[in-house]
Amino acid sequence: MSVPARLLDWYDRHARRLPWRVGPADRAVGERPDPYRVWLSEVMLQQTTVAAVKSYFEAFVARWPTVNDLAAAPEAEVMKAWAGLGYYSRARNMKAAADLVAARGGRFPGTSAGLRELPGIGGYTAAAIAAIAFDETAAVVDGNVERVLARLFAIATPLPAAKEAIRAHQARLTPWQRPGDYAQAMMDLGATICTPKRPACALCPVNAHCRAFAEGNPERYPVKAAKAERPTRRGLAFVAVRADGAILLRRRPPEGLLGGMTEIPGSDWPDKAGTGEGAPPLAGGWAEIAAPVIHVFTHFRLELMVHRADFAADIAAPADHWWSPSSDLPGEALPSVMKKAIEAAVPGATKKRR
Repeated sequence: MSVPARLLDWYDRHARRLPWRVGPADRAVGERPDPYRVWLSEVMLQQTTVAAVKSYFEAFVARWPTVNDLAAAPEAEVMKAWAGLGYYSRARNMKAAADLVAARGGRFPGTSAGLRELPGIGGYTAAAIAAIAFDETAAVVDGNVERVLARLFAIATPLPAAKEAIRAHQARLTPWQRPGDYAQAMMDLGATICTPKRPACALCPVNAHCRAFAEGNPERYPVKAAKAERPTRRGLAFVAVRADGAILLRRRPPEGLLGGMTEIPGSDWPDKAGTGEGAPPLAGGWAEIAAPVIHVFTHFRLELMVHRADFAADIAAPADHWWSPSSDLPGEALPSVMKKAIEAAVPGATKKRR
C-alpha cells in the first residue's frame, strides 16, 4: 500500500475526536465539514495547541454559531473572548474576515486562492480549509506534517530551508480523493505517534516507508537551524488600585503588538538599551514591586518593572482610561503579560472566582 492509502486506513480507525472535526464515521453517513468551524479552528490553532483551543472553540461557537453571528458581534467582545489565546492580531484579522464573509452572504471562498484573500489567512491556513472543507487537493503542511515528512524522507537540510522540499513531497503525496482526511491523518500522526521526542515508531502505519526509522535515529529529524538569541526590552507598568479593588485600565492602539487589547498604563518598550519612557497615570504614592515581571514574546524578551499605588474609591479615571471592578477584571481582554503585571501587584486579581 502507498503512504496515503496506509495513512487513510489508519485514520479511519484512529482519528482524534475534535469538536471542530467531522470524522470518518460522520462523513460515511453524509455529514460534511462546516467551513466556518474549520476556519475558526484553524485560526485558533495557529501557534496554539489543540488542548488549549478546545474550550475556546466551544465557547465561541456556542456564543457565535455562524460566521454572520461573529460578524455582528462587537470587536471588543470578540477580543475579550479571545483573551488567553495569544497573538491578538489573529483575533482582529478573524473579525475582519468574518465581516467580509458575511458581506458575501455568509459563504466562504471555496478555493485556497480565494481564501488567501481574507485577512489573517496565509498559505497553510488556506490549504487546510480548502482541503478539509472543500476537498481541494491542497498540500497542507503544519509543524506536525513537517516533522512526519522530514523523517519519512530523512531530509537533512535544516529548517526553515527544508520547507520547500517538504512542501514538494506533500504536494506529490496528497491524494485526489479525501485530501482533507489525508491532511488530518498527517496531523494526527505527528501529534500522537511521530512526536518530537520518543516517537512510537513501532505503531506507525508508514514505518515501512520511513527512511529515518530505517536509519534508527528518527529524533534527528527535522534538523533545525540554531536559534538566534532573543533581545531583551525593558518597560514600566503602573497598577493603580482603587479602595474598592478596581484596577485602572486602558486600551492599546488598534495596530501593532497586542493591538486593541486591554492593558494597565505603562511605558513603551524600546528596542534599544534602557527602560521605556512613561509617567504614572495618576499622582500618588507609587511603590516599585521588588522583582521585574518577565514575559517572552516571539522575537524578544520583556522585563517590566511594576509599580503599585492605592487610591480612594471616588477618584476619577483619566481620559481614555476606566476603572475595572474586581468582579469584571478576570473577563477583561488582558493579554498574558498584563495579567502577570497585575498579579505581581495584586495577587489573585485576574483569577476567575467560583
